[in-house]
Amino acid sequence: MNLSSILLWGMLSILPGINNADIWEHIIKPFQLIHEIQEEQPVHEQSIVVDSHIDTMMNVLDENTWLPTLDIAESTSLHIDMQKLKESGIDVGYFAAFTTDYGYTERNLSRTLALINALYWTAENNQESMTISTSLDEIKDTLANDKIAIVPTIEGGYSFSQENSIELVQQYKDLGIKAIGFNWNYSNILGEGADEVYLDGRSSSGGLTTTGEELVQEMNRLGMIVDVSHMSRDTFWDVIETTEAPIMATHSGVEELRSHQRNLTDEQLQAIKENNGVVGIVFYPVFLSENNQATINDIVDHIDYVVDLIGIDHVAIGSDFDGADLPSDMKDSTDLPLLTKELENRGYSDEDIRKILGENSLRVMKEAEEISEVENASSSSTAKIVPEYQMGDHIKSSTPTFKATIEKDDSAQVEDVTMIIDGQKYNAEYDENSLEVSHTVKEKLTEYYHVVTFEVLLDNGDTIRDTAIVYLNN
Repeated sequence: MNLSSILLWGMLSILPGINNADIWEHIIKPFQLIHEIQEEQPVHEQSIVVDSHIDTMMNVLDENTWLPTLDIAESTSLHIDMQKLKESGIDVGYFAAFTTDYGYTERNLSRTLALINALYWTAENNQESMTISTSLDEIKDTLANDKIAIVPTIEGGYSFSQENSIELVQQYKDLGIKAIGFNWNYSNILGEGADEVYLDGRSSSGGLTTTGEELVQEMNRLGMIVDVSHMSRDTFWDVIETTEAPIMATHSGVEELRSHQRNLTDEQLQAIKENNGVVGIVFYPVFLSENNQATINDIVDHIDYVVDLIGIDHVAIGSDFDGADLPSDMKDSTDLPLLTKELENRGYSDEDIRKILGENSLRVMKEAEEISEVENASSSSTAKIVPEYQMGDHIKSSTPTFKATIEKDDSAQVEDVTMIIDGQKYNAEYDENSLEVSHTVKEKLTEYYHVVTFEVLLDNGDTIRDTAIVYLNN
């Protein structure tokens, strides 16, 4: 998008704090004003382009150590790297931490954390071009600074267990995770996946489990979006019954056009409309056509179908770049403007194209945040936790002592200190003189990656937290 920072700021600064009833007026009218000012620009460049599913991070990792090694600042053969992102016009990318089931929760968690860490490493290496953006306010600020907004998400909730789910999802919230897909085809502790089997081949049955239901409710409270792609239909319907917030199918197709367990039936599409959610149409040919061959026309056929059935406000794009093959006439993300051109060829107005390309996805994020009981902004407390280990730091001991110092003035007193490691809560030690918090791990850590949170309750009612991913290098 080649809009000036001033125009972007004016357009997006209206979003926070508005009523749902007014959201379209406040999102769309600024775009119309920009179009009047810069009507010579193609609609693709006028739009805030949001891709709700990108799998690039799994290509960044070394598959032996799970450390990030490939910097996408370099030219690559991937669907997405920094130069391709800029050429594609993508302004907001939902970058997924994709994890299948490795057979046990600890390994699944380590893999998920490896991919989240890789995303932070990538953003750190490309600070001039991208910023991790975990809320609509942060996206606004990122775009106003002429950078690409990177939204962390999870595909495959295999890191959750009955014991860790509530604490772990709060740690994921701390790490900026905005959307979570409960399954990647296989069934798990949260619910049944699209393939209706477990990793070991056993058939599964039923939909959302009690743990899954509790997780949906906690995600609603935290302002996180439930991603229903890859769920079985029973699980989908249970999510619809449970959630109070709009949902997303971040990368799915239409069952009536291509019969596949990963695609959405008309009844599911109608339910997404009633939920005020959105469907990101996937680009993977296997989900687009019966012969597994596809072109950009097929993507737009699926968009057309959803628009005709449930309206323009509930369809978006969710490419699956770097996670799946692409249509024959789309070599990588730089061909994304060709999809916009096909929308124009089929008679979509500029206003409707802007909705499809991004506004619908941003609207769902906004509504999820409005329902949340947790402020997205950082605490107004003057107290601060300064941990010994920062994001991505390496530790050498499998029974480490995690330490942090609390910086505060005399007006705030510490009431309680807690450590959360990999979704498990522990009492921590606190030294009132040094203001140091510490906890020594007693049971050996065995996996590469771990997520560590210091949580401090102050006597004024404030709770401050610091969360980081660490790597066990032994």
